[in-house]
Amino acid sequence: MPKPVNKTAAKPATSAAGKRGKPSAPKSVVKPQVAKPKTVSKPKAKRGEKKSLHPRNLHINGYDFPALMVSFPKLKTFVRPTPYGALSIDFADPLAVKNLNAALLKHHYGLAFWDIPKGALCPPIPGRVDYLHYLADLLFEGGKVKYTAAIRALDIGTGANGVYAILGHQVYDWQFVASDINPQSLTNVQRIIDNNPSLQGHLSLRRQQDEKAVFKGIIQASDRFELTLCNPPFHGSLKEASEGSLRKVRNLQLNRGEQPKATSATLNFGGQAAELWCQGGEKQFLATMIRESQAFAEQCLWFTSLVSKQENLKPCYQALEKLGVDTVKTIEMQQGNKVTRVLAWSFHSQAKRLQWRNQVISGE
Repeated sequence: MPKPVNKTAAKPATSAAGKRGKPSAPKSVVKPQVAKPKTVSKPKAKRGEKKSLHPRNLHINGYDFPALMVSFPKLKTFVRPTPYGALSIDFADPLAVKNLNAALLKHHYGLAFWDIPKGALCPPIPGRVDYLHYLADLLFEGGKVKYTAAIRALDIGTGANGVYAILGHQVYDWQFVASDINPQSLTNVQRIIDNNPSLQGHLSLRRQQDEKAVFKGIIQASDRFELTLCNPPFHGSLKEASEGSLRKVRNLQLNRGEQPKATSATLNFGGQAAELWCQGGEKQFLATMIRESQAFAEQCLWFTSLVSKQENLKPCYQALEKLGVDTVKTIEMQQGNKVTRVLAWSFHSQAKRLQWRNQVISGE
């Protein structure tokens, strides 16, 4: 099995995301009370200093375009100097963004081949790998993060890009089950696997047949996962998704000092229907995920999901408290001016989580 490409790039560091305070005392014997949700984030930035990516993130200092163009010559077509003299691409151009992703995945993560169909979601690699770094901290809870094939993770809604499962294996050596409701998306991820020997035998794909389900129909009776992860559909309708995409393109044009010209929703990061929107949007998707998680409490150590809209956290906390979960954590991440959160919950006590994790890693 090939070693994760960036194991030696940086010495694993312990993030504040791994620490946990003492849970609140139960109000009564009959009804246990969930530990009060707390935000676990990176150390506060000094005054005048912006928050940055996770310390283990290879992209913390930006993109090395000269090196990327050597590794992936097709990127040269899209790289131009900015008015400030630095090299960059037009992030409003979907083809430029896709080639940047392919270059990053080849140069930093050892992928010989990566491609997505036209219109598929093309996620920013630095933000996606940041989620995985924080999950590693969460799993090892303040201890030394280990890179091991013993860890098994479930990616809900992997999309046509399969990025979370790909990065999770290439960086940490984790084994993945990746699910999606769209058969064409799974076909493309399988094509990526088939063209990368380092992925073969480490990523398996499952199709979700029920558009109203999240874990049901995917997690099988024999499964045990240390982590589940998800980037839920953000919008509640196609119209809402199109309007959001149009705003994104116009903002990119304004950032370049241009007058907004976009009159249609050209997606700089792409996105097919199931990747961008679902009935009820992110709020409803998270509610379904939390409700279903109870049925699989004994099979999953940590359930996690990205939460883009801060206002969606409160109903999540309320739903989790009703289920009586042991631990709830909210991890804040920031890439540039965009802030997003990882909501994580576990039905197991810290002692049981430690025992589970150690047994998995030791192979007992």
